Amino acid sequence: MEKMTRRAFLALGARTAALLGLSAAAGPGLARALENLADGTAPVLWLQGQSCSGCSVSLLNSEAPGPAELLTDYIHLLFHGTLSAATGETAEQVIEKSVELGGYYLVFEGAVPQGMPRACTMGGKPMGDLLERAARGARAVLAVGSCASFGGIPAAENNPTGSVSVPDYLAGRGYSGKVLRLPGCPCHPDWIVGTLAHVIRFGLPPVDSFNRPTAFYGRVIHDQCPRFSDYEREKFAARFGDEGCLFKLGCLGPETHADCSSRLWNGGINYCVRAGGPCIGCASEHFALTTGFPFYTKGRQKPA
Repeated sequence: MEKMTRRAFLALGARTAALLGLSAAAGPGLARALENLADGTAPVLWLQGQSCSGCSVSLLNSEAPGPAELLTDYIHLLFHGTLSAATGETAEQVIEKSVELGGYYLVFEGAVPQGMPRACTMGGKPMGDLLERAARGARAVLAVGSCASFGGIPAAENNPTGSVSVPDYLAGRGYSGKVLRLPGCPCHPDWIVGTLAHVIRFGLPPVDSFNRPTAFYGRVIHDQCPRFSDYEREKFAARFGDEGCLFKLGCLGPETHADCSSRLWNGGINYCVRAGGPCIGCASEHFALTTGFPFYTKGRQKPA
């Protein structure tokens, strides 16, 4: 593949500035950050705990740049358990050498089995131990996806592994650095690339009380919903496929912070509510953690 031109980096820098809600003046700076990712001066170490690799798959659904460009021209991956060709002892050596040298940006996908450490291992060693060592040598730590951010499905009530989120696990090990949470099941590729670019060029982005970047998680989905006016007029859908607000069919948009309704998914094609399905709150801090979590709960009452 041909080397990316400066013009291409500037174009993507401008797009990244827009998706982060920054002014056009930030475009050249973000272009330089993307160049750093590409030339290896801002390497990324991507580790995976208890997960389905869904966030990795989501990253491969990136648009402008596409997945091939993203992984060969934009992001210098030191290692990725799903995408890297290295396996066995070679993979272990790559990881150990990277951790020894430090200076990378650590992306962690999945929860950590704190109560059953050997439920998730790398080279026969508990992934939690590797996470702790890797975090201490990183320039920044990103917990990507709801499992890494808040525990998600692996940490659901009554799970036998005692799984916890990346921030909770590291805090319990005495790690005092800030861990950026990028929840979502899966995480949107823009949220990952945009946050990495911001961290590299400008440092940590503005965050909310959960350390979620406000550029992506600053508003609830409900407030940006194309059916919001139906909610205000109390025009509710009674069945799936009906027109009207989906609140009484279990939509969790009013309590989920994300920008799905304005960013859209799959290259800007669609998102859950536009497709006629209620938001299931996959980016919520409560997602799937209790046995009573309502993916779809009909008959909800509108708040007074």
